Amino acid sequence: MKKAAARVSATWEPLKPGDRVDLIAPGYRTTDEDLENAVRFLESWDLVPRVPAKIYAKDLLSSNNDEARFAHLKAALLNEESKAIWCIRGGYGSIRLIPELAKLRAPKTNKLFIGLSDITSLHVFLGQKWGWPTIHGPLLDRLGKKAAKPKFEREMKKLVFGELNEISFSGLKAMNASARNGRGVIRGPVTGGNLIVLQSTMGTRGSWDTQNRILFFEEIGERGYRVDRVLEQFRQAGYFDRAKAVIFGQFTHGKESDGRDLTPAVQKRFAESVRIPVYSGLPSGHDVVQRPVPFETSAVLHLGAKGELVCQTGVRAQGARR
Repeated sequence: MKKAAARVSATWEPLKPGDRVDLIAPGYRTTDEDLENAVRFLESWDLVPRVPAKIYAKDLLSSNNDEARFAHLKAALLNEESKAIWCIRGGYGSIRLIPELAKLRAPKTNKLFIGLSDITSLHVFLGQKWGWPTIHGPLLDRLGKKAAKPKFEREMKKLVFGELNEISFSGLKAMNASARNGRGVIRGPVTGGNLIVLQSTMGTRGSWDTQNRILFFEEIGERGYRVDRVLEQFRQAGYFDRAKAVIFGQFTHGKESDGRDLTPAVQKRFAESVRIPVYSGLPSGHDVVQRPVPFETSAVLHLGAKGELVCQTGVRAQGARR
């Protein structure tokens, strides 16, 4: 695998009232109402949302054609006026932008980048090719609908405004002896995201590197055998030989036709097949609770029957040199 690019910075600058935020739709489109709600949501935080002209247009699969979606992404990444990029929705389409994205030179400064699901391919590229820490966090269509519980909306707001130095996830369930009987801590950045999207990056210019990292997986709508197939592919490809640990997030809506959910058993069998610690129970993904997970920042995993992951938020002090 290609060696990851040197880091631009290990931190991002927190937002403040009046900062401009670029909205992009690299995957599916939303309704016009959902887009308006997303704009109003950011305005309620005293931020200034910027929506590309003609953000939506007809396309076979995605919110717009590849050229338009990449133009919106490029403008958001390179524009020095905005301080953050927040994805409106997931769906499908981000990976189609990677070939053109790979032609760009990384800016001298990084900015806050937020999204999940299909956005995983962009997280991997920005984190490992450009060295940007990013946030695997709620999409704007969801926040605009007020679908997040107030407690977790407040956590997200504190995170982007720089009021949190770290985010912790306690009560993680040990799934193998390496986790359950482990002592001490494991240190390393967290990377990952949606399982199937991660699989789609393999062999591309946006492929991910698991070396010395804590891997996080989440998924929606995939039955047990499909989850098993991807994990087995990663295992045979040696991805887990280089990683430090695996943490499963939310795996939802993947039941069999008879109502059974085979995913927990699949995860358990996988955990017993690898030497590194494996945990489950991190509340992030496509379920009701979508807590933000910082990627490519310093993180510590406390081992034991009940594990705890503590991620630094990547916040750069206000006024620090960029």
